[in-house]
Amino acid sequence: MSVALPVRPGAERAPLAADLARFDWRRVAYHVLCSRALDDVEEGTNRNRATVPREHVVLYQFSARGHDVAQVLLGSLLDHPHDAAGAYYRSRPLLLTLGLSLEDALASPLGRSGGFSDGRDIGVVCNLPSRHGCVVLPMAGDVGGQYTPVAGWAQAIGYHRDVLGDRSWDGCIGVALGGEASVATSGFWSALTMATTLRLPMLFYVEDNGLGISVRSHMQTPGANIAANLASFRDLFLRDGDGSDPAQAARLLAEGVDHVRAGAGPALVRLTVPRLSSHSGPDNQKGYRTPAEIAADEARDPLPQLERFVRDHVLDDAEWAALEREVADDVAAALAAARARPTSDPARVRRFVVAEPVERGDAVAVGGLAEAERAALGGSDVAVPGGPTLRFAEAVRRTLAHELSANPRLLVFGEDVGAKGGVHLVTEGLQKRFGERRVFDTSLSEEGIVGRAVGMAYAGLMPVAEIQFRKYADPAAEQLNNCGTVRWRTNNRFAAPIVVRMPGGFGKDVGDPWHSLSDEVRFAHALGWRVAMPSNAADAVGLLRAAMRGADPTIFFEHRALLMTSDGSAPYPGDDYVLPFGRGALLREGSEVTVVTWGALVHRCREAAERLGEGVVELIDLRTVAPWDRALVLASVQKTGRCLVVHEDTLTAGFGAEIAAVLAREAFWWLDAPVERYAVADVPMPYHPTLLEAVLPSVDGIVARVEALRAT
Repeated sequence: MSVALPVRPGAERAPLAADLARFDWRRVAYHVLCSRALDDVEEGTNRNRATVPREHVVLYQFSARGHDVAQVLLGSLLDHPHDAAGAYYRSRPLLLTLGLSLEDALASPLGRSGGFSDGRDIGVVCNLPSRHGCVVLPMAGDVGGQYTPVAGWAQAIGYHRDVLGDRSWDGCIGVALGGEASVATSGFWSALTMATTLRLPMLFYVEDNGLGISVRSHMQTPGANIAANLASFRDLFLRDGDGSDPAQAARLLAEGVDHVRAGAGPALVRLTVPRLSSHSGPDNQKGYRTPAEIAADEARDPLPQLERFVRDHVLDDAEWAALEREVADDVAAALAAARARPTSDPARVRRFVVAEPVERGDAVAVGGLAEAERAALGGSDVAVPGGPTLRFAEAVRRTLAHELSANPRLLVFGEDVGAKGGVHLVTEGLQKRFGERRVFDTSLSEEGIVGRAVGMAYAGLMPVAEIQFRKYADPAAEQLNNCGTVRWRTNNRFAAPIVVRMPGGFGKDVGDPWHSLSDEVRFAHALGWRVAMPSNAADAVGLLRAAMRGADPTIFFEHRALLMTSDGSAPYPGDDYVLPFGRGALLREGSEVTVVTWGALVHRCREAAERLGEGVVELIDLRTVAPWDRALVLASVQKTGRCLVVHEDTLTAGFGAEIAAVLAREAFWWLDAPVERYAVADVPMPYHPTLLEAVLPSVDGIVARVEALRAT
């Protein structure tokens, strides 16, 4: 069956097939021509840098030539208000189709104010918040980082629809775009595992140009065709074809999108496309491609094919010429407006590293709970007396249970957290009580755990993800880094407040290099993250609840020694107890030496202080290291004149060095002796108890160092 579009008298055009008539082909052509014109402008600044004013040069330029037609067709299909796309650096045609203005498309690569990031990020690392159409999730500078957040969004679709009962999410999908090189990344495979095992409404679109910069496709995936390799995957709808052919690309993409929208499970569409330029502005493809290879790609240019198709079916010659003039005028106007924008105010560059009150003109971030939702949860920093004494693990479990009851948008997940209750049994019984949609196990992929949490947060949920042990967070480093910086990178257009629970540190009577890592300084150095290191059950309650009701991503460190023993047991402070981050605890007053510590070593320091007698040690438990209570420490050192920092991380570049540096600068005239640090020797954590105790700060060692400071 075919239908003919309305035509002007005298215009003879071939009828469009019904499946192709769903596309607005004039609009498709407009966006493709715009994309080409933007590429021309940007490439021109690089070719003519000697004559182009410095402020008009685009330094990071990634052309989408050859990818553009298929991307615009895909964007034309993403019309649900809760659709979301995860894209990458060559995805501008998609963004143009979804509503990116030409002015923003040019201003951002020029580093001008406004746009994607207010000049903070590379101009091709885009995002597109939308309250009424497809959201383009914040891109990342790493390859493959787009996949798992899209999987998280796709999982959130089902949660909004089936658990929260919001039928406005019916039929929406998550779409992840990537090149053929990205299918070799852990992010791709983690997302694919999630999508297929959970039957998520997710479309993978792989645009295969045959090259990962200079590396051929056969080096990225066996046989150079990821679609062929995935033929055996259950519950994965596959389509494979030529992205240079507009009609074929439109049909294959529509089939993939329709399959996912129908609730039939995930789909992957692979389209081959030519790369009609070098990888990026500074790259020269002639160094690794032959003239014949370049010519073969140029012969496959989809734009002439699109022009023939549109002229055959939609526009006559005069209308096509008018369209080209319209594009030229629009791009010229956008370029003038973009160049006229000022650079971002340097005074603003420090804003939005973490959540802060918005001012007039600020964007309201997409992601996390709305301000009203957080306010409705309430909370108090005053502990309710008389609560039952709980061990550390019991306190965390009780807090998770209460927040699951209070906040229907909160989910708890990770490896083995469901029926087993976690390797430390912290989540024991929660799945039985709250169901598998709210407390659930994941595949063994930390990239997938954290990336999924990020996507869920973008979709307005409150994810609480567990990494079994600190060391296992390393495979998720990209997602952790990207999550922390997303609010700053997007100038508050997006935020991903998640909680990552992470056991670590020495155990009850054992250590090892894999399960006992306590390098909290790594996360204190991770911009945008808050880091909690509670030493007792009451503080764990308050800090965890603050994290789950907060607007920033949080690392919640659960020390293994506290999980495995009664050390840290404390009365439960109440269901509304919220402990602000950056507020330390003065555990013991003294006049001679300030001892600053956190985590499980608080208990060793307390024992040492008791041994030294009344009035000697002023003991401070920081409770959080990002932020940390500078005022409390400075006030104490002003009184004592001496300071010992005790921590479990290694001595070199541990967080104690930061404290010492601050005291050296801000408390210099109060110090009667150099700031001392007592930490783990610069060796990995050993296994045998004898070796473990040989490297850990001991009570005897703390006493000896305090005595040495007193004598100084």
